[in-house]
Amino acid sequence: MEKKINNLSWMIGGEAGVGIQSAGHFLALLCSRAGLYVFGNAEYPSLIRGGHNSNLIRVADQEVSIHTETVNLLLAMNKETLDLHVGEISTGGGVIYDGETIKDYDFTGLRQAAGKTVEDITIFNVPLKKLAMEKGQGEITRNTVGLGASLALVGLDIKYLLEVLKGAFARKGEAVVAQNLAAAQAGYDYIIDNFGGETVGAVPGSVDFAYKLVPVERQSKRIILTGNEAVCLGALKAGVKFVAEYPMTPSSTVLHFMAARARDFNIIVKHTEDELAAINMVVGAAWAGARAITATSGGGFALMSEALGMAGMIEAPAVIYEAQRGGPSTGLPTRTEQSDLRFAMHASQGEFPRLVVAPGDYRELFYKTFEAFNIADKFQMPAVILSDKHLGESLKNIEPFETDGLRVERGKLVTDRAELERLLKNGYATPDGGFLRYKIEKDGVSPRTLPGMKGGRHRASTDEHDETGDLTETPENRTAMHAKRMRKLESCLAALPAPELVGPGLEGAYTAGPAFGVADGPEERRDPADITFVTWGSPKDAVLEAMQKLLSEGVRANMLQIVYFVPFHADAVRGALEGARVKVGVEMNYEAQMAAYIREKTGVALDANILNWSGRQMTAEEILRKTGEILRR
Repeated sequence: MEKKINNLSWMIGGEAGVGIQSAGHFLALLCSRAGLYVFGNAEYPSLIRGGHNSNLIRVADQEVSIHTETVNLLLAMNKETLDLHVGEISTGGGVIYDGETIKDYDFTGLRQAAGKTVEDITIFNVPLKKLAMEKGQGEITRNTVGLGASLALVGLDIKYLLEVLKGAFARKGEAVVAQNLAAAQAGYDYIIDNFGGETVGAVPGSVDFAYKLVPVERQSKRIILTGNEAVCLGALKAGVKFVAEYPMTPSSTVLHFMAARARDFNIIVKHTEDELAAINMVVGAAWAGARAITATSGGGFALMSEALGMAGMIEAPAVIYEAQRGGPSTGLPTRTEQSDLRFAMHASQGEFPRLVVAPGDYRELFYKTFEAFNIADKFQMPAVILSDKHLGESLKNIEPFETDGLRVERGKLVTDRAELERLLKNGYATPDGGFLRYKIEKDGVSPRTLPGMKGGRHRASTDEHDETGDLTETPENRTAMHAKRMRKLESCLAALPAPELVGPGLEGAYTAGPAFGVADGPEERRDPADITFVTWGSPKDAVLEAMQKLLSEGVRANMLQIVYFVPFHADAVRGALEGARVKVGVEMNYEAQMAAYIREKTGVALDANILNWSGRQMTAEEILRKTGEILRR
């Protein structure tokens, strides 16, 4: 059988409470330590206990950022997992299951129903429960037995798993560590003894399985993290000092991560009674000069909308991280979607400037979060970072972030007494000894003082106010103050990088990067791509993988990723799209919200849209299928 090296899609599935998520995390961690790239995507229902859980880990020797629709090796912890996922197993793939607990299972009928013959999938009957009871910590270590069996099948040295288990269970004592090591070894040995032949060193040499993993020597060490953790790291690097959150899936791990590191970074972390308290605390902390963030999902953000408007009116640089899930109402609490785009852009009554930024991968989550704090401070307006369940909770390993060039910028925040005295002498003093906090400026941004500064006293009113902060409703003042605030959008836009096409069909060098592997010839570079994908947020990596596969088939595709929605680079987007042959939007909502917004702002209509609102993340395979339909029209 021809071996497929370092290209594995592994899934574990079972009921909640049997270690589905921990097993996936362990596999991702050990493969990362073996020098391989990993991506992990967990699926779980919105139940307190029970229901079907799965964790899909993709492993490769090139960076991977999205799961596939097929599974190469399935570790089934119960019958439901077999019923749901055997049909997804690829030709040449296999399934590990416990025939002593799942008795008389009809694999032949299930495989045929999925369009596969008996020979297409190899069945590995492993007594997971028996081995866990005999060697491990009891039934709870069935997943560890299954991990050991999985490593034997793919040919990876068990030392990687043993090292991970030692680290994971060290705090529970030597006995627990020894039991987990024994459980892993039992599963590993069972595969070799019953399905293999000779071994080479500690690695099975002749287990008849098509998918193998081979360690890769790497110069640098990678970090393994979720998207939510990347946001937290970006906030910590930006100097965040206050975090307030009411837990709401899929943003809850932001609160957990920050709380665990509060003392190390000297920050205050508040688990509030609700989302209203969280946003009001964050707005207050931001107004007082602390860098502050709250995290939530769509339902919580809805509750925050009034206070978001307050931040806009008093010009407080609050930061909100919104990890989207399916709506409306409670919707799909543990699934993914991109249906809050228009909501984030228009939340709260009236008009006021804000930043709405939508990172598309883990590096962007880190850097754009750091940037959001700077933008919020420099332009004294709230910033909304849009993510989603898939991007926020999925797991992958990446090279460490480059941070040497990152600089905290507080804008016109006055912290120096001498600077305040200079401003007071140059027209910023009020007759009663206060400070013109909202003095009208050409760029819309007024200097601001911290509470308690002598000579910096001012009022921050949520009503319309004049330059001093005093309430007034005159039409002249309203016209001037509202225009002053809205001018910030023009100033902010000039400070943000415009979107650019990525991929072939460009003048000059091929710019898509190493993920594509090849460059077009000089003549081809001068022509537009055959298809231009336009996307935002988490579908980015699926689009990039689809582009790579299209290129291998002779179809040149490029991509325009929209990162900033407010303010919006209308001219740059129009210029990028006007010469495109076929323009296809890719997003995960029903109404094609991004495509409609582009048409509203630029007058350019996309030719077609690839949409998904199923609650499950879009894949490269789905994009390829629908792209083929579009090109055949």
